[in-house]
Amino acid sequence: MLRKQQGWTLWMTGLPSAGKTTTANALTEKLEELGCAVECLDGDKLRQHIGSGLGFTREDRMENVRRAVYVCGLLNRHGVNAVVAMISPYAEMRAYARSQLTNFMEVHIDCTISECERRDVKGLYAKARRGEIPLFTGVSDVYERPENPELALHTDGSEVGDNVRLLLEMLQTRGYAAAPSVFGV
Repeated sequence: MLRKQQGWTLWMTGLPSAGKTTTANALTEKLEELGCAVECLDGDKLRQHIGSGLGFTREDRMENVRRAVYVCGLLNRHGVNAVVAMISPYAEMRAYARSQLTNFMEVHIDCTISECERRDVKGLYAKARRGEIPLFTGVSDVYERPENPELALHTDGSEVGDNVRLLLEMLQTRGYAAAPSVFGV
């Protein structure tokens, strides 16, 4: 019997509207083109489908991360790679994910709060500043910046394609993908 290789998890963290989902979707699309078994797990969709009863307290956010980590573990165990786009604002959340997942990489999607607010098509930052949304990350709740991520992408000064190339290079360096030059990136 053939044994599948253990999958990996690439966990993108950052402020709301920093570009996590855009970057994760672009990377996932490129990996799929290359024949990689990969699943993109978007924080908003995860909350809608497996965390619908959770609020935004620290405890509820941690439970949401635990559920996402569980799904990633299942995928990874079966050779499917996971690209996660989730705010996960507290360092303890990301440390938990790292402790539970064998092949874990943290990527900080770094963007100024002013640019995040400019990009915010839903108007969530404005609502949070008016006090209409309590515990909003970056406004009325903290975002603990990663201290030692495997990679930091500054999405307010770079193009999505350039960020995908950097991510592919990181995966290649860790032995998870072929050289990006082969990919035509």
